[in-house]
Amino acid sequence: MASDPKKTDKKSPKGPDPQEILAGFQSLRTDQRFLTSKLAELELDQNEHKMVIETLKNVSQERKCFRFVGGVLTERKVKDVLPVLQSNSEKLKEIIEKLEERITNKGQEINEYREKYNIRFKGLDNLKEEEAVASQAGESSRGKVLVS
Repeated sequence: MASDPKKTDKKSPKGPDPQEILAGFQSLRTDQRFLTSKLAELELDQNEHKMVIETLKNVSQERKCFRFVGGVLTERKVKDVLPVLQSNSEKLKEIIEKLEERITNKGQEINEYREKYNIRFKGLDNLKEEEAVASQAGESSRGKVLVS
């Protein structure tokens, strides 16, 4: 099929328009919020694992205990459950560290995006000071966006 000449994208040579810039910024912030909520969830799971591990360390290894596995309550002995819980806790710790790193990287990406498109938050940034710095640096007025 031949492409319709009426449907071709006509982008300005200056770059994306303010709505596209804002949509990209909001997308980055949404990603960061998702990662942060997932981190909080995993930290809660890890704290629960630690509490159970500390409790089970003080009881007899032959004692019965119950554990949810895939929504099913299973009966096991402490000696069988404790190593699994410790292993899971270590894996959670590793995942949390990687997630914290991803959140940091996402924050840096957001800051770079803000600087690239000169995004300012209403009431948070001292606009007069920023304008003075921008005029001294001789920046072009590409894609300035004010977020409230």
